[in-house]
Amino acid sequence: MIQVQAVVFDIGNVLIEWQPERFYDSVIGETRRRAMFAAIDLHGINDVVDRGGNFRDTIYAAAEANPDWRDEVTMWHDRWIEMAAPPIDHSVRLLRALRAAKVPVFALTNFGIQTFEVAEPVYPFLAEFDRRYISGHMGVIKPELPIYEMVEADCGVPPAGLLFADDRIDNIDVAAARGWQTHLFDGPQGWADRLVAEGLLTKEAAQ
Repeated sequence: MIQVQAVVFDIGNVLIEWQPERFYDSVIGETRRRAMFAAIDLHGINDVVDRGGNFRDTIYAAAEANPDWRDEVTMWHDRWIEMAAPPIDHSVRLLRALRAAKVPVFALTNFGIQTFEVAEPVYPFLAEFDRRYISGHMGVIKPELPIYEMVEADCGVPPAGLLFADDRIDNIDVAAARGWQTHLFDGPQGWADRLVAEGLLTKEAAQ
């Protein structure tokens, strides 16, 4: 096994919880939320934003196209920061512990241009990566192959030297096929244990 030279974090559901369904359940109730998500591909619309589409224009166009759900759809824009919450504190500590240990840390995330601008002042740790690969600026999203190729071309680390944590198996599978080391994130303790096992952090630093 090649020594890990850089650690790559996904952001949504690795560093920040991203559960739009949970938000809508709390605001309009589960029954109405289920009906809305069955009627409108909100996650597909969000992919447009993550590819670099204008956040407000994209969401408001979807709202106008679905007048029965207009008020609810506009919440995806107007109350977005409530969906992207809370931070996963243990993961944030791991990010900072890696930096303290002088391990290069990158972000590879499906995130819109404007949504990232909204998130940055709320979550200061988003500014703490050595390199940030944000899909909105790259014009391509995970798990599409070009985004991984772009990271490899830019970062200067061979694929086998990258350790990538993501909560989605489809994103992990493409990275693994490129030769990256991978970790399917299902909670911060498992991620902490992996970083210790790789010799990147001590058990104490990974708390």
